[in-house]
Amino acid sequence: MTALTSAVAAPEVLDRCRALVRPALREAVGRLHPWVGEMAAYSFGWCEVGGRPAVVSGGKGLRPALAVLGAAAAGAPGRAGIPAAVAVELVHAFSLLHDDIMDGDAARRRRPTVWKAYGTGPAVLAGDALFALAVETLAATPAGPAALRLLSTALGDLVRGQADDLLFATRPWTGPRRVRAGEYRTMAEHKTGALLGCAAALGALLGGAPPATVAALDRAGRHLGIAFQVVDDALGIWGDPAVTGKPAHGDLREGKKTFPVLAALDAEGPAAGRLAALLESAQEPAEAAALIEEAGGRAAAPAEARRHVAAVESALAGLPIATGAADDLRSLLGFLVRRDL
Repeated sequence: MTALTSAVAAPEVLDRCRALVRPALREAVGRLHPWVGEMAAYSFGWCEVGGRPAVVSGGKGLRPALAVLGAAAAGAPGRAGIPAAVAVELVHAFSLLHDDIMDGDAARRRRPTVWKAYGTGPAVLAGDALFALAVETLAATPAGPAALRLLSTALGDLVRGQADDLLFATRPWTGPRRVRAGEYRTMAEHKTGALLGCAAALGALLGGAPPATVAALDRAGRHLGIAFQVVDDALGIWGDPAVTGKPAHGDLREGKKTFPVLAALDAEGPAAGRLAALLESAQEPAEAAALIEEAGGRAAAPAEARRHVAAVESALAGLPIATGAADDLRSLLGFLVRRDL
């Protein structure tokens, strides 16, 4: 079974893992201070401001799924990875709350972000509470110290990635200080890949996997994170806002150094030159998007994502992973690369 041919099964895998993890995640959030818990529930799409129940998409649930599948890969029941799944989903939610504040994003999944709905200070507090709850969740497991070491490494990398992403905005589009593709990959591995790798590795650790398997799943998740981020960047330019929940050309308006733009600037030809001149001026996002595509940035994104999917396959190859879990892991790869690009 290849990543691309198995992509059709990925939504079923994600649904199954969400159903397994959701009760434990709700139980954990229920232990928070009621007001803080309401903000957390709002961020997950479980309620509206004031606590009225809501049914809002809470995201794909990729990180919890990786934790559950990591445990299954070790030959343990998927439920062995539930504490890891809960912890990484709490950390992911914490990072989104703080990211939205840093980026000034007013909407997420077609409704106000937590800081817009409740205020900046309360949103920071809710993020801090989610982080503390994640640490508490892992500390209570038999593999507590080792699990917390994995999480702390991922969190350190996540902070490095976020710092680089913010600093990229201060650097020019052209010249010797411009952002290079290699720097982008390092940023994406840290900002996005570290937590994906941590999710799979934590699940495997709680499932009793040997250290080599835990490390290989961590590497696989990091490559998966780069592929995921590259595709996300492309969707931010050419994706349907009704599907992505993000405004069209939002990253271009903000001047973000995303992969399609960097790949287009690295290309030879007149379109790259016109794009560079446009980016240095008061750009028109639709015109910039057309030039990025003409210079090859749109085609470069799925090609880059596929290279990292191949690296994931290499990391998984030869590992003593249970067959069903391996198939489920591979089913996610093509799904992520083919997200309406």
